[in-house]
Amino acid sequence: MPIALEGATNVVQALLKSGKEYICLMRLHQTVPEGKVKRILSEFQGRIFQRPPVRASVKRRLRTREIYYLDFLEMKEKHVLLKVGCESGTYIRKLCFDIGEVLGCGAHMQELRRTRAGPFTENDGCVTLYDVLYHADKWQETDNKENLREIIHPKEKALELIPKIFIRTSAVSAICHGAFVTAPGVLSLETGIKRKGEVAIFTQKGEVVALADALASSEQILNMDHGFVAKTVRVLMSRDMYPKMWGKSSSI
Repeated sequence: MPIALEGATNVVQALLKSGKEYICLMRLHQTVPEGKVKRILSEFQGRIFQRPPVRASVKRRLRTREIYYLDFLEMKEKHVLLKVGCESGTYIRKLCFDIGEVLGCGAHMQELRRTRAGPFTENDGCVTLYDVLYHADKWQETDNKENLREIIHPKEKALELIPKIFIRTSAVSAICHGAFVTAPGVLSLETGIKRKGEVAIFTQKGEVVALADALASSEQILNMDHGFVAKTVRVLMSRDMYPKMWGKSSSI
């Protein structure tokens, strides 16, 4: 579970939309051949329809979710161990229920562990409360904040998986005041940007400025010499970080 501190809390919304990975222990209600389980699991990869369970924080209306991968790890009697990579908002307990329905035996989720949230995995970014206490005590003893960098990452790391647009220094202040990103202000960009998709706006130095909705794809932006390329949605940088280099124009 990623935890944001101070000014980094404004990237939490982006993390909530990011993909997740889970290790799930599913219990079948009857004994089923392993081959059949593997075959049915393959049918649940890709785009699926899912209705949230009765106990959920959202309305129980039918919606689609993407299952990036559904890997069979092992099976012992009625227990099946799975690795699930999925779109945000996927209910794993409902996925287990639906798998049981298709198998014809019924099933439920017995145990669940999240192993990835966006770019953060349990192997490279997970710390315990004892780790936090240790580094906090060390910081107080030495007054050296470098110790905290072992467990606290810059907020830019939370946006590693979001396509990026890098803008000119002269455009930063305007974007911080909510202006649109225009083609003349773009220095470079990553592939994978889709129209109406989320993009992160960065400075030349690699500092995040804002989150925006793309108004054109990567290919289209590369061929643009004027016009809007992204609409600023959430400003993540302090407004006075860069000097004002714009007049009354509403876009840079």
